Amino acid sequence: MARYRETRSIALYLAAGASLGVLLLLVILYAFNQSPSWWQLLIGLIVLFAINYWIARTSLNEYVYKKIKLIYKTIGAAKPRQSNGNPTVKQQESLEGVNQAMLEWSKRQRTEIEELKKLAVYRREFLGNISHELKTPIFNIQGYILTLLDGGLEDENINRNYLMRTEKSINRLIAIVEDLEEISKLESGELKLNLQHFDISELSRDVLEFLEMKARKYNAKVCLEKHPEKPAIVRADKKRIRQVLINLIENAIKYGDKENHKVSIRIFDTDENYLIEIKDNGPGITEENLPRIFERFYRVDKGRSRDSGGTGLGLAIVKHIVEAHEQSITVRSQLGEGTTFAFTLEKQ
Repeated sequence: MARYRETRSIALYLAAGASLGVLLLLVILYAFNQSPSWWQLLIGLIVLFAINYWIARTSLNEYVYKKIKLIYKTIGAAKPRQSNGNPTVKQQESLEGVNQAMLEWSKRQRTEIEELKKLAVYRREFLGNISHELKTPIFNIQGYILTLLDGGLEDENINRNYLMRTEKSINRLIAIVEDLEEISKLESGELKLNLQHFDISELSRDVLEFLEMKARKYNAKVCLEKHPEKPAIVRADKKRIRQVLINLIENAIKYGDKENHKVSIRIFDTDENYLIEIKDNGPGITEENLPRIFERFYRVDKGRSRDSGGTGLGLAIVKHIVEAHEQSITVRSQLGEGTTFAFTLEKQ
């Protein structure tokens, strides 16, 4: 074993050094005519060497490697290894491995620290965002109710109007809480997928019909631009994929070009999956915002989604639903040329 080879070598050096020192002393005595016989000298050197060797090796094993073992336990690198059914055999770590283990441990610690810093930043931003999202409707409700209590309730010109505004803010609070609950279920695996086979082209047409009124409101032209000639049968949760399509198409409708507003849905047949793309011709998303587009409450335009009634959680839910199907979703965008969201679904 590496441990015993190293201690043996060190003990040999120490014992040899001590013996040479004694030998030098004997040579000096010999020079002053106080010399022992040659066999007495040989036996004395052998006994002295053995004693020094035993003391040196025992000391190293009991002290130095006790400290090394403590280091390995501290950094979690000294783990017992079983050898062919003999659980009592432990591979002792060598001195050569201490430096490597310390470097690896240091690297792991740096990586963990960086991850913790990122999580801390994300947590602060998340708490700030959710506080802001909840504060707006809560303050609106408070203002409306105080106005009604201060006499507005008897004023027919404002009482019904303020009650309707209060209901709108309450519905926004409910939507935020429901979306947060859904994300929590998706992340924890509590929300089970109801996998079935259906035509993704047909579902896309149904979603377009469902969003027809919203498209007219924003003067947007929405069309299924490209799809396979035969039925594009996928294996997925139809209800959840409908939710994904509604969210992505609705976002494209809201944030498209104001003058020549166009949203296109394209379905491509790949080897094992179908690729679904939703493209708009809006202002686009800057490169620094793209990596964070699926974060909860993250907004490219801080006021845009809120004014449109969004909760800021839609894209986060979309990402969780797609990943729950063990598929991927991506986004690409260029300023002034629009944004394209693309996700895959498994073929039947």
